[in-house]
Amino acid sequence: MSEILDIFGTAPNPSAERIANVKEILTRSTATPAVTTDKPVTAGSIKYHFDLIQGTDDWAEARRGILTASAMKLIVSPSFKPSDNEKGRSHVYEIAAQRVNKYVEPTFSTYKMDRGHLDEVDARINYSANYAPVQQCGLVTRNFGNFLIGISPDGLVGEDGGIECKSRDQKFQMQTFVENVATKTIPAEFMIQVQTCLLVTNRKWWDFLSYSAGMPMAVVRVLPDARIQAAIIEASTAFEARVQSVLDKYDSILAADARLIPTERKAEPETTLEWGD
Repeated sequence: MSEILDIFGTAPNPSAERIANVKEILTRSTATPAVTTDKPVTAGSIKYHFDLIQGTDDWAEARRGILTASAMKLIVSPSFKPSDNEKGRSHVYEIAAQRVNKYVEPTFSTYKMDRGHLDEVDARINYSANYAPVQQCGLVTRNFGNFLIGISPDGLVGEDGGIECKSRDQKFQMQTFVENVATKTIPAEFMIQVQTCLLVTNRKWWDFLSYSAGMPMAVVRVLPDARIQAAIIEASTAFEARVQSVLDKYDSILAADARLIPTERKAEPETTLEWGD
C-alpha cells in the first residue's frame, strides 16, 4: 500500500437473510491465507491459534481467564496510563472467577453485534480486494512472563500487519471522516485495542478499518507506539497482581471451612448468545 490512508466504496446494507446466517458467514475465509494450518503455531512467546474459529466454544475456552485486547480499555486510561476504576476492578473479579469456575458466561447478542459481525466480513473482503489477502486467525496470545495477553484479530496481513474492523453508525463514520481522515489518525477510543494487537503480535503495522454500509470505508495505518505499549504492559502487570490477590483470598476462605454449599451449573437457555470478554 503506497499511502497510509485510502477510501473506497463498500457493499450495501446487509439483508435480513444475511443477519440470520451471521455465524455461518463468519467461518468463511476471505482470501488465500499466507499460512495454511489447522494447528497452533508458536513463534517465541507468541502463539497463533489458526485452529480456532472466533465465537465457538473452543475459542471461548482458549480465552478463558486471560486479559484480552477488547478489555484493555478497562485498565488503561484514555491518557494511556494505568487506571484503577470500578470497571477495571469488576474485570479483575471476572477473570478470577473464570479461572476458578473454568467457565465464561455468555451475553445476549444484539442487532448491532450481529451487524458488526457482518460488516467485519464485508470490510475484510473489501480490504482483500483492494490491498492484500487477509488471513483469519481465531486467537493470538503472548506470554509476558507471569501472564498472557490475548487478541482475536479481525485479520492478519502477510508477516508484518493486521486489521481491526469497526462497524460504525453513519453519524460516527461521518465524525471519523471529519476528525480523523484528513489527519490520518484513528478515533482515540480504539487506540488502546489496536496498540494491544501490535504489542501481542509484535507486528510492524495494523490497519484500522472504519466501516459504515453505504459510505466509503476508511483505512488508516497505525504503527507501534512505545509509550502506549509500555502503559499496557504496566497496567496488565498490575491487573494480574490484583487477580492473584483475589484468588489467594478465595483459597483462604475455602481453607477456613466457611459455610459454603456446592452448586452445579445448569445448561444455558436456548437463545442467541455471544461470549463475553
